Amino acid sequence: MKRLFVGNLPYNTADQDLIDLFSGVGEVGSARVICDRETGRSRGFGFVEVEDAVAKKAVSELNDTDFGGRKIRVSEAHEREQRERGERAYSR
Repeated sequence: MKRLFVGNLPYNTADQDLIDLFSGVGEVGSARVICDRETGRSRGFGFVEVEDAVAKKAVSELNDTDFGGRKIRVSEAHEREQRERGERAYSR
């Protein structure tokens, strides 16, 4: 599975919205919109996991397309250094 970064999302985007969007390209393993820990409000980006074969197609077909009135950015996520609590962090 490849993890994709999805940026510039409308703030009302839910996990299911990402699943619906990426399902048009291929099977989605998981999708998560990242929210602020204190407010619970979307931070305007998220991550989607898809099969390796679907990842390139998803990036080429969905990057810089309109979603909810905003041009989203889709790229392969790259693992960042481990955080203090041992959680993995991803970047675009």
